[in-house]
Amino acid sequence: MVYRDSKRRKILGVNFYVGDANGAIDRIARGGLLVVPAAPALKEIAHNAAYRAALLDADLAITDSALMVLAWNIMERDSIRRLSGLEYLGELLKREEVRKPGNTLWIMASPEGAEKNLAWLREQGIEVPQDCVYLAPMYSEPIEDSVLLEKINTLKVRHVLVTVGGGTQERLGHYLKLNLKYLPAIHCIGAAIAFLSGDQVRVPMWVDRLYLGWLLRCLASPRRFVPRYLSARNLLPLLWRFRSRLPVEG
Repeated sequence: MVYRDSKRRKILGVNFYVGDANGAIDRIARGGLLVVPAAPALKEIAHNAAYRAALLDADLAITDSALMVLAWNIMERDSIRRLSGLEYLGELLKREEVRKPGNTLWIMASPEGAEKNLAWLREQGIEVPQDCVYLAPMYSEPIEDSVLLEKINTLKVRHVLVTVGGGTQERLGHYLKLNLKYLPAIHCIGAAIAFLSGDQVRVPMWVDRLYLGWLLRCLASPRRFVPRYLSARNLLPLLWRFRSRLPVEG
């Protein structure tokens, strides 16, 4: 049994925040990197050095992975709550400092996704200036993006929301944290906004609370998501073997 702090758990070497969404937002709003590790990416922590470094250097990691939360609670006889990226984003977008035009830069994964996401944000009363939208290129390893760095340093936004895929977004957020001239709040929320905007299958909050968002994604796009979520089962032996310790190769 591991030592338990009321708001933190060390799982696979990563300090996860186990409080509520508003508590997480309050902690990261002053500046720092927040990551939302999903099971299909988290299973790579043992052998993906750049991804591992991003998680370990994050200022806050939230418990988005339903598989991780369920397995941890069973294995450790614990009762941590899941804080999904979708729940986190919903609370974040209520904050006036995030809604204010010019305060937030959105990093979008594709032109089509950006169009849907921005349209949805407008419906929520959130106007995003064009210069506060950045279309992410296809990143290689290691991640470098001097254009994005210059843009954020020039705009001096208070919040950066990263909506690219899991595994990449954490490394991009880490790159920004290490290389920006100042430290905004960097929120790696991944596909959360796509569940709201219709860029991916819409996931109602009640479905998210029942840990079934993965099922809707698989039903909507089986060729894309079924293999991804099947691969997530490889997280279980890591949790069983390492528990709170950082996994090592070999």
